[in-house]
Amino acid sequence: MINCRILPAGDCALVVEFGKEIDPKLNSQVQFLRKQLEILKLPYVIETVPTFCSLLIYYNPILVSFGKLKNKLNHIVKKQDLQQSGAGNIIEIPVCYDADYGPDMENLMMQKNMTRDEIIHLHTQPQYLIYMLGFLPGFAYLGGLHPSLHAKRLDNPRTVIPAGSVGIGGEQTGIYPLDSPGGWQLIGRTPVRPYDKNRSNPFLYQAGDSIKFVSVTQDEYYKIESGVLEGSYICQVKKGGIVL
Repeated sequence: MINCRILPAGDCALVVEFGKEIDPKLNSQVQFLRKQLEILKLPYVIETVPTFCSLLIYYNPILVSFGKLKNKLNHIVKKQDLQQSGAGNIIEIPVCYDADYGPDMENLMMQKNMTRDEIIHLHTQPQYLIYMLGFLPGFAYLGGLHPSLHAKRLDNPRTVIPAGSVGIGGEQTGIYPLDSPGGWQLIGRTPVRPYDKNRSNPFLYQAGDSIKFVSVTQDEYYKIESGVLEGSYICQVKKGGIVL
């Protein structure tokens, strides 16, 4: 039995809480409800915003009351006992881990007493679940970083981090989609753009998808970067083990 709490969030939004922990099972419940609402296209649901373990739902209070929407959501949630939420896409992200793109790699190697290849191996092994997007457009909060790579944030954050930089902060790893300040330890960079306002769909992925980092050489980085600028490069995407 799926348990959740449905709480008001002002006069035109509510929150469906499935728990208080960062857990893939809880997040799958969040994604199930989000996807079901997308399928139903309820006229009174304006927008949904997934987080680690809850779903924020904006609705039109003129078309539906809090009580009626709550009952509808409880009915949808109960359906998950009979079916599982489908897995999202798996997006392969090429990353160059050379010193030019990972200024904190040497420090991390010293901290962890590991070689560059060992860190790259551990970083590229997992399939990272995207729990939610936030902080910046296209910034994915990922789960699944190997415990051996957990590392504290920088004592003095950088004022500018180049777009595409891949870093580690605490128990998480992620991609900076835009130039921005930040305090994560940078270990590489991708030429791919997680967010591009000029694309028909500006976002490369969404919550519920997964990311698989793939190590590339500097020459491969340059070729991919040229393809990205020309609009000819497309990331490899898999669903259920099938290349799309």
